[in-house]
Amino acid sequence: MFSPYYKFSGRARPDNHCAINVALNGPRGSAWAMTERPASRVSRSPVHLAVGPSGIYWDGATLVIEIAEVSAPLPYKVRGTVRITPEMIGSTAFALDPAGRHRWHPVAPRAHVEVAMTHPGVCWSGPGYFDSNFGDEPLEDGFNDWHWSRAHLRDDVAVLYDGQRRDGTPFDLALRLDRQGNWHDAFQPAPAALPRTGWLVKRATRADAGSTPRVVKTWIDAPFYARSMLATRLFGEDVRAVHESLSLGRFRSPIVQSMLPYRMPRIVW
Repeated sequence: MFSPYYKFSGRARPDNHCAINVALNGPRGSAWAMTERPASRVSRSPVHLAVGPSGIYWDGATLVIEIAEVSAPLPYKVRGTVRITPEMIGSTAFALDPAGRHRWHPVAPRAHVEVAMTHPGVCWSGPGYFDSNFGDEPLEDGFNDWHWSRAHLRDDVAVLYDGQRRDGTPFDLALRLDRQGNWHDAFQPAPAALPRTGWLVKRATRADAGSTPRVVKTWIDAPFYARSMLATRLFGEDVRAVHESLSLGRFRSPIVQSMLPYRMPRIVW
């Protein structure tokens, strides 16, 4: 959905603009890869998707992601396997706009994740999450910005959405998922400001009244997008949350569009 080549093509054939994005951040190794490939290098079935040398498949219990990529702009190998084993499968997709043109589906709100990378050589495992966004129009046509966060509570998973649609109307969503896999609407916590990123992207979140969220680490700091870890308090619990801010106003800028190919090269064969 962020492909400049797809946008320039008129968005007529999405299967001709596919990529598997790898963003690895940590003290023992970091990597970024997002190489776009044409339809001739894409194959899929109900249980697998292959894009060039990398692929994703479902073995009945675990989603296995085989990564064989080259980073950009500096070319070095990005190799490894990620295994996502859901504790439950979410069956509900949520509309983010009144017309339902943009939907968000938390596929595995709770999961166990195993990461085994050979390039760079890092391995770990722990709790994780898997979701999907899809829609019927370009994302930048529907929204000006959004701020999203997810936190594992003691018993539930909390997900918060907050932002502004392209027509200027606000939207927000606050949900809690229990151990039985049931979603419950939650009272939206109070607004809380966060410092802007190095690219001056605005960040905002929600937190219990009287608490002060703190950015522990910014993993991705891009001209229109940031992903961070927060120390915050939600629904009476002190938690670490994964947080993202997305500025579609920035993304629409011709300057930003001209920068994208340096981080997202395209292979045409």
